[in-house]
Amino acid sequence: MLHTQPFSRSGFWFKVAAAVVITAVADWLIVSQQIVGAIGPLALLWIGGVVLVRPGLRKDPRALPALAAAGVFALVLADRPGLLAVFLFGLMLGVAVLSARVKSGEPVWRWVQRFVVLGFGAVFGPLLDLGRLGRAGRRTGVRLKVLSLLGLVVVPLAGGAIFLTLFASANPIIQRVVEQIRLPHLAPDLGVHIVFWGAVLAATGATFRPRWRRRLIGLPSLRGAGVPGPAAATITLSLVVFNAVFALQNGLDLVFLWSGAPLPDGVTLAEYAHRGAYPLVVTALLAAAFVLIALRPGSETARRPLVRGLVTVWVGQNLLLVASSILRTADYVEAYGLTRFRLAAMIWMVLVAVGLALICWRLLKDHDGHWLIDANVKALLVVLAVVSVVDLSAITAAWNVRNAREVDGTGAALDLGYLRGLGAPALVSLVELERTTDNPVLRDRLAAVRVDMIHLLERQQGDIRSHTWRDARRLEKVRSLLADRPLAPPKAGDRQWDGFIAPPLMPMPAPPIAVPPVAAPLTNAPGV
Repeated sequence: MLHTQPFSRSGFWFKVAAAVVITAVADWLIVSQQIVGAIGPLALLWIGGVVLVRPGLRKDPRALPALAAAGVFALVLADRPGLLAVFLFGLMLGVAVLSARVKSGEPVWRWVQRFVVLGFGAVFGPLLDLGRLGRAGRRTGVRLKVLSLLGLVVVPLAGGAIFLTLFASANPIIQRVVEQIRLPHLAPDLGVHIVFWGAVLAATGATFRPRWRRRLIGLPSLRGAGVPGPAAATITLSLVVFNAVFALQNGLDLVFLWSGAPLPDGVTLAEYAHRGAYPLVVTALLAAAFVLIALRPGSETARRPLVRGLVTVWVGQNLLLVASSILRTADYVEAYGLTRFRLAAMIWMVLVAVGLALICWRLLKDHDGHWLIDANVKALLVVLAVVSVVDLSAITAAWNVRNAREVDGTGAALDLGYLRGLGAPALVSLVELERTTDNPVLRDRLAAVRVDMIHLLERQQGDIRSHTWRDARRLEKVRSLLADRPLAPPKAGDRQWDGFIAPPLMPMPAPPIAVPPVAAPLTNAPGV
């Protein structure tokens, strides 16, 4: 039943007013003022609004940890805004607002469905509320009914506009009158404000009035011998063959990759490491899929000691395969440098290894599919939470600077152009390298890049719209390093992206002067 109290703490109109206030503040800060750093404070304001309109959450022992986690990610957004932190904040806030109606121990599969319902409710919930308002108006004797009013004016306005258009095309006098009608001037960014208001109102409304569905789809059971699958002999023979093939690959990795034995002629370590890193991870994923499909916990095949032993050995070989993939990537990074993509790839490989171990543990302990999904999602959320806080770009820059020093002692082998492309996260590492390098050419390149990056960062921090707390701390760190030991300015001259002095432009050769052809002398014709 729809609450009709004017402004009770949990009443409908109080929630509408709170959503409008939050949306108006967000529109002014984000769209009008374009203050990116305001996302974190707005997230905290959103949490405060949820606690205010739904006071029962403060007494829910399951909602409080989720609200606290949402507050942590709101602080992360205040320090360094990013899409990952926005996603995690929304996820934790959704868990908090739904926990009051969810029993303890709900599996992730059911939570996913509840979030889908929550999303649909955010989009279509306002239409349902309009219908409820109309019904409430009829019950309370209120004459103004929103839906009836819309039905009353839509047909006359639309029909009148159509007929007026036809008459204007047939009558020049009406056409002149219509052409003189001028609609009010609309601001060019009005559409942006309308879309933003709609999105924020839908999101806040979903958390203030979360939609609910009792009947959810259960996860299909893949337990027992009643589910069709490969025969026990086929699975056993497949595991024997798979173990033999994997042993061949792992044996080669142990010989050439782990022990450092010389590779055959024509094969470099970088080539051997790079070509196998990602295909081997795909191989491990395919192996995991085979175990999930062919070896269901509770089935007759999975209970056989020989099969369980072969699966355990095969999963162990897969873990060694993933470890070799990580080592391959590390060797390639050692030769060619670290990038954000390579760092993210190694994190992904670790997650694959965790998933393989969980699959094996599920089979050995006879856990169901809900347990496996829950365990993998928890591992993924932990990794995402860490990544949202840790600056991968700063880690990449620091590693490349340190590794470049170890290569030649000066850092001259550094890919300065790539580090400059990382932006502010690389600035501190580049300044520290400039303070310690003995290579005069590299020092001059670093000075040129440093000056440009500091100027850009100072402009960004001086503008409240692009100011962030983390970049402010970086800039303060750089200023303290420069105050402790002033650095020489770069040499004069135009610079390329990687700090090298741009070569002088060669003068364009002058176009050749066209010489008109010389006419042949006239001669008298014979007989003249």
